[in-house]
Amino acid sequence: MQANTRKHAASRGILRTAGGAAALLVAALGAAPAAWAQNYPVTPGQRATAQDVAQRGVPVADLAPNAPDVYVVKRGDTLWAISGMYLKKPWRWPELWGMNLEAIANPHLIFPGQTLYLDKTGGFARLRTSLPGQPEEVRVSPRTRTESLMETALPTLQPHLIEPFLVEPQVVEANTLEQAPRIVATLDDRVLMAAGDRAYARGDMLKPLEIAPGEPRYYGIYRNAVALRDPATKDILGYEAQFVGKAELIRGESIEDTPNGKGGFTSDYVPATVNILSTREEVRAGDRLLPAAARGFMSYVPRAPEQQVDARVVSIYGGAALVNAAQNQVIAINVGREDGIETGHVLQLLSAGQRMKDTTDAAKTVIRLPNEKNGMAMVFRTFDRVSYALILGVNNTVRVGDHLTNPR
Repeated sequence: MQANTRKHAASRGILRTAGGAAALLVAALGAAPAAWAQNYPVTPGQRATAQDVAQRGVPVADLAPNAPDVYVVKRGDTLWAISGMYLKKPWRWPELWGMNLEAIANPHLIFPGQTLYLDKTGGFARLRTSLPGQPEEVRVSPRTRTESLMETALPTLQPHLIEPFLVEPQVVEANTLEQAPRIVATLDDRVLMAAGDRAYARGDMLKPLEIAPGEPRYYGIYRNAVALRDPATKDILGYEAQFVGKAELIRGESIEDTPNGKGGFTSDYVPATVNILSTREEVRAGDRLLPAAARGFMSYVPRAPEQQVDARVVSIYGGAALVNAAQNQVIAINVGREDGIETGHVLQLLSAGQRMKDTTDAAKTVIRLPNEKNGMAMVFRTFDRVSYALILGVNNTVRVGDHLTNPR
């Protein structure tokens, strides 16, 4: 497929391809890019298991009680919701879909209009986008258009839940924020600035703000980098910069000559000009600018990590004072890319067992109750030693220090 696009014929209203899910992925994406490859060792046993699963699917007993035999994907659906519709354990979606290790981290090209068929043969279930021997059909709007499949692919989660967090959180080194360009003044000498205001900023002598090929035009506005400490070891995993807003660089820093009235010129430094695009709170002089993170593609596949994970909640995103989190809130955890954590990994949340005195014991021995399953979280952004995850559903509040492990 050229440039991941398809031309939809208005007269037919039906888009046909010559294969099922595997053919769709191969045609749309080609060979899996190296950047999407697994970044942890895969043993021969794991590879053999994955290949076996890709051929046979999941046991019928693992299907959700009301898993439909036929389902037409609708706008507003998410991959996680459909996973829960078909499976008791939604993170086993790649097994039901029959993906192999090479494709497991690729965006799943399921999009509105596709019909999903549940094939239950020999005690195992697999999900297909066409019946055996038939081409895939996708009904589209009755007009001619060319559009990217990446843009129409089904999102893993509701976009409004995580879209802001795809670019907001920034985990930086100790001195990164102190050395970043800073806002120094406003157009009307205002103390506080909001969306729509104009401000002026300075970089440093070695790296001034300038408009040039390859240089960023959009920036996040940050302040107060807070240390993220591992709850277990107390090691500093990085520094989370507090997100304040977004800005666009309009004019770079410069040196300008102005007449001095004596027949000569005075060279003046002129700071860069930025427009404040949006704010979470008021912007003020001294706030720092970091290049805006690229928005990640959100249709990654929910799946369990291949490696064993033993993680803890480091913080609740949104403020240092937050100690409890609920469904649809974001948590930072103490594992990242260096630990093999990837976007789409689903983890089991465990509530830490409470310490208490055994009042039935004359010695009043202190005991700790076992950890209990509390819900699920999905990783959507990773850094070297820290990741951010969305809480998908919980029974009780999530606290700093709670454990996360492989789903079971």
